Amino acid sequence: MLRRFRLEEPESVKEACELLARHGESARIYAGGTELLLAMKEGLIQYERLINVKKITGLDQVKLENGTIRIGALTPHRKLENDPVLKQKLPAFVRMEHHVANVRVREVGTLGGNLCFAEPHADPGTLLMVLGAKLVAERASSRREIPAERFFVDAYETCLEADELLTDIHVPALPERAGAAYLKFGYLERPSVGVGLFIAWDQDAAIAEARIAVGCAGPKPKRVEEAEGLLKGKSARDAASALAQAGEIAGRAADAIGDLHGSAEYKEHIVGVLLKRAFQQISEQRSSKSSR
Repeated sequence: MLRRFRLEEPESVKEACELLARHGESARIYAGGTELLLAMKEGLIQYERLINVKKITGLDQVKLENGTIRIGALTPHRKLENDPVLKQKLPAFVRMEHHVANVRVREVGTLGGNLCFAEPHADPGTLLMVLGAKLVAERASSRREIPAERFFVDAYETCLEADELLTDIHVPALPERAGAAYLKFGYLERPSVGVGLFIAWDQDAAIAEARIAVGCAGPKPKRVEEAEGLLKGKSARDAASALAQAGEIAGRAADAIGDLHGSAEYKEHIVGVLLKRAFQQISEQRSSKSSR
């Protein structure tokens, strides 16, 4: 049962940030509330105030500007999975959003709320890391851009300051000679392992850039640069041969935790399996493009 709390409803980013600064740890931002209210009902956390930011205009839009897709933090998952700009420019992101939780959660839950709650078994953060996303945090008098890989500190903890509000997510549109994939695995509704992969090729068909991220298995999603280095500069065939070693490195880097979703060793193994499948998916998409 929910305990009594005060609901604040600011109409601007500045007003919301001022409320955060004034009330400190006794207040929490309320966007979609799908995770927050559940935790409060269970008595796991409690706040004297919830700051409802859904009345702030302009934070629920998707726009393409100069090759960057700007996603408002209050955009619901359901809207993202059906957005025409994302379908054209970032199909991997649309596929990921289509499989976030369930339809009820996607109708109400927002991308910004998902990222800020930092639940370990969430999908978006892992994919945003390999897509090179930057998260925009604003306070009453300033703003800053945070690379996705630096946003998550630990389970349920981000690098946001006490008076900062996440307002936008900036994602570069997928280059012509590049592909991205996000695959996850789990028996329950929440995934137990998630792997994101980005591959870009140069004019000679060698891998110019590779980004690998793992999530859901441990306390937070993270980039795995050591595994990425095994793929860079290689042809598709040579990179495929290096995937087993890259998967082992990525599995260890996941900081997997044994729980109801599986043992740590099992999750590490699944990371390698998903990495191979993600690479195959991107390679098949590349072949399909070149044959058109």
